[in-house]
Amino acid sequence: MEKLTARPRLARRLHHFSSLGSSHPKESFDREVAVTLRSLVVLCALLAPLPLPAAPATDEPLMLVAKPELQSEVFGSSILFVKPAPDGGHIGIIINRPTTARLGDLFPEDEPSKKVVDPIYLGGPEGYNRVFALVGKRDTAGKDALQMMPGVFLVADGNAVDHVIQADPEHARFFLGMVTWEPGQLDSEIERGMWFVDQADEKLIFEKKTDGLWETLVRRSEARAHAI
Repeated sequence: MEKLTARPRLARRLHHFSSLGSSHPKESFDREVAVTLRSLVVLCALLAPLPLPAAPATDEPLMLVAKPELQSEVFGSSILFVKPAPDGGHIGIIINRPTTARLGDLFPEDEPSKKVVDPIYLGGPEGYNRVFALVGKRDTAGKDALQMMPGVFLVADGNAVDHVIQADPEHARFFLGMVTWEPGQLDSEIERGMWFVDQADEKLIFEKKTDGLWETLVRRSEARAHAI
């Protein structure tokens, strides 16, 4: 609104100066106009919105937030943590799909599993009969774990997952299955408008209370999109 009202004010000032008689020096008129224009430039700079961080490219770790239009039993209202794969594809984990099962339900004879109170999450449709873990420490994750981003490791080997359950389950999240994309597939889905794309966030990845998280991220993503 400030920008719209500034132009008539400038026009009124120019009209005022042009209506003066010849006794008003031209240099003084030019000086007044220059000062006014400089003031308008400063005002526009102050009113301009702050630049927003660009969405990350798909060749780096990122977060995907399903758009409300995405209708899918698995991916609707989902949040995914994604990493590019060496072959040009991508791998990821859905982080906000808690199930009603716990590790103790899957492994009732394993005492460490029965001590883990957090639910298992549905990580995706690929390998849904396997347990994966996201872990925050390399020592806990093991040397063969895949570093998804600094401070986040994906554990897929069964023995390594057992070690995480025994050693430090409080700082891990456990998932059934994961998600994979062929080369170019994720870029195509983004171009088709299926996902909001955001920076990977370690805190969100290890957030165990995910109720309402998708709605919060959608509102943030929509606000960002409307501000551009």
